[in-house]
Amino acid sequence: QIGGQTMSHIQELIPPRPAPIVADKPLNISRVVGIAVITLWLLLAAGLLFAMIEGWDWDKFERYGPRYIDGLITTITLVGSSIILGAILSVPIAFARMSENRVIGALAYAYVYVFRSTPMLLQIFLIYYGLGSFRPQIEALGLWWFFREAWYCALFAMTLNTAAYQAEILRGAIESVPRGQTEGAKSLGLPRSITFWKIIMPQALIVALRPYGNEIIFMIKGSAVVAVVTVLDLMGQTRYAFSRTFDYQTYLWAAIFYLAIVEALRHAWAAIEARLTRHLKR
Repeated sequence: QIGGQTMSHIQELIPPRPAPIVADKPLNISRVVGIAVITLWLLLAAGLLFAMIEGWDWDKFERYGPRYIDGLITTITLVGSSIILGAILSVPIAFARMSENRVIGALAYAYVYVFRSTPMLLQIFLIYYGLGSFRPQIEALGLWWFFREAWYCALFAMTLNTAAYQAEILRGAIESVPRGQTEGAKSLGLPRSITFWKIIMPQALIVALRPYGNEIIFMIKGSAVVAVVTVLDLMGQTRYAFSRTFDYQTYLWAAIFYLAIVEALRHAWAAIEARLTRHLKR
C-alpha cells in the first residue's frame, strides 16, 4: 500500500493464442493473366536458350570472338572516358544551376534541358554529321583532327550528355543535405570551404552514389548507338559479324557481353555502396 492506495498486480497471464489464419487469395483474372504472362516469358526464354545451344557454331565464335573482345574494350574505354570527363564537367554546371545569378542559372538550365530532352543518337548525329558542314571554320581553329574521327565525336557527345545528367544528380544530392548542417558549421566558425568539402559533400555523395551507378549502367547500354556512326564498339563489331554471317546468334553474343558488364558493375557498385554506408546501418 502506497499513499493510501492499494497496488495490484497480475495474477494470471493471458494464454498464448495462435496466429490468425491467413485466408488464401482467390484466383482472379489479374492473377491468371500475370501467371500466363510469366509462363509465356519463361517458355520463350527456354526456347531461345535451346535454339542457341542447338545452333551453336564454334567456328563462327572462334572467328569473330577476338573482334567482340576488341569491341568490348572499345565500349569500356569510351564509356569510362565519357563518365570521367562528364563528372568533371558536371561540377561547374551543378554550381551554375544553384547560382543566384539568373543569367548563369538560365544558361545552365538550358544546357541541362536540351541534353536531357533529346536522344543521344540525335546529339551524336549533330556533332558527327552536322559539324562537318563547318569544316573550313573548324580547320581554321585546328580542331578538324578531332571532329573528323567518329570515335572522338562519340566521346564528345556522350560526355556532354552524361554531364547534364550528372550535374542534376550532384545538384539534387547537395540540396538534399539539411541546411542545419551548414548553420551548425557556421556557428562553430568553420570556413565555407571546409564546410562544403568536409561536411556537405560527403553526405551529398552518399545520396548520389546510387544514381551515379544507374547513370553508368545507362551509358553502357546507350553506348550501343555509336555503332551507327561507324565506331566499332561491341555493337559495331556485332553488326559487322552479322553482315558476314546473317546469324542471329551474333546479337545473342552481344547480349551476353552486355549482361556480363552490367551485372559485374551492379555487384561492384553494391559492394562500394555497402562499404561507404556501413556506418548508416543499424
